[in-house]
Amino acid sequence: MKEKIDINTWIRKDHFKFFSAFDEPFFGVTVEVDCTATYEEAKEHNVSFFLLYLHKSLVAANQVEPFSYRIIDGEVWKYNRVNAAATINRPNGTFGFGYMDFYHDFENFRTAANNEIEKVQGSTGLIPSSSGENVIHYSALPWLNFTSLSHARNFAYQDSCPKISFGKVRDENGRKIMSVSIHVNHALMDGYSVAQFVDAYQELLNKKRLANIFNSKL
Repeated sequence: MKEKIDINTWIRKDHFKFFSAFDEPFFGVTVEVDCTATYEEAKEHNVSFFLLYLHKSLVAANQVEPFSYRIIDGEVWKYNRVNAAATINRPNGTFGFGYMDFYHDFENFRTAANNEIEKVQGSTGLIPSSSGENVIHYSALPWLNFTSLSHARNFAYQDSCPKISFGKVRDENGRKIMSVSIHVNHALMDGYSVAQFVDAYQELLNKKRLANIFNSKL
């Protein structure tokens, strides 16, 4: 579900009109997050570290309202839920696009995501996602410890979906550190909203929550 935002009464009216006129309205930052607790949590419960940190990023994004804004035919809409359109790596070095619904419960998310990963890895080609606008475009580069990142863009297409990329996890002073690149449309949000997302994401990465989920099913 989505609801239309009245641009004329919107607090970001001037910002929206200003940045919407840009050929490239996206801006991006690269930050480092401490994923030690989440890495340990994945190992303790024998679940995918990738899916666990991806899910926590979706939880954070769904907590920060501007990440649910999209521009459709020049109008701004707010979605009630944001899902994932992620690149899925294959053993042969290629990748395909996959679509993953967001569920607050990690087990439900993991089940659906694993089915999608299996489908993509068992196929060839890009498989363009027909996921709609209420997604975040995700990618993972687990081989690279990057400090900045840019994206291929088709400027003829009006894109407003946030783009989040995860880098290589490295050991630093006994901690697991990972680079995260975040690109968003400046017509829809500013650095303040990105900072809110980063803070919410780091807080979730610091928490181990799976023990309660798994213990409740014993």
